[in-house]
Amino acid sequence: MRKNVIITGCAKGIGREIALEFARFNYNIIGTYNTSLEDIKTLKTKIEAIGVKFDYYKLDLLDDSSIDSFCKIVTQNYEHIDVLINNAALSLDNDFYSKTKEEFMKVLEVNLIGPFLLIQKLVSLMDGGTIVNISSTDGINTCSRYNMDYSASKAGLINLTKSLALELENIKVYSISPNWVNTDSVREMNKDYLEEEMRRIGQKKLIEPIEVARDIVALVGSSVKTGSNIVMEDSHE
Repeated sequence: MRKNVIITGCAKGIGREIALEFARFNYNIIGTYNTSLEDIKTLKTKIEAIGVKFDYYKLDLLDDSSIDSFCKIVTQNYEHIDVLINNAALSLDNDFYSKTKEEFMKVLEVNLIGPFLLIQKLVSLMDGGTIVNISSTDGINTCSRYNMDYSASKAGLINLTKSLALELENIKVYSISPNWVNTDSVREMNKDYLEEEMRRIGQKKLIEPIEVARDIVALVGSSVKTGSNIVMEDSHE
């Protein structure tokens, strides 16, 4: 029987490449999007051309009712979930004195609380499965003065992973923490700022999304100890 993988925020960027890579490994894909409907429709065509099933659902991690609705749909329509990839994330970078409580809370809700709730509500379908939380080296040692909320959320996700590994005895739980990845949002940043940040943290080349995707697929099939955080500091090339 073909395995099922849930990937949040898979309309583009890292999530898109994760979905394509799991499809190449013969997984049925259950993808979520929030605003990028046309992008996920395009992805559906690409994935189904590979020969696997692709179902997509709207999911807003800032909305508890959206989370509840998505989890209810999954519970009703799928007998087993083999892999859950918590990829969807939010960054609202600005300076310390301008950041508001509302912004801080939104980032925490999407990046940390949302994954917790999805795991809590879907874990009954995952006996023997694997959870991968996409964190960041910003949650370890590359944070900047502009993303305190993002860095805090990603540090929390790493520690949530470790705690869940103790709680979920028959499910492997991992986090993976890349540096700067070559996504649309990164390419749209101020070039001088990006180069300065990469020099500051010692990153020589952007990591490609496909590299993250391949590492995740390899991690799912590995014997790496549950609770581990995998750091990706630079491109494999």
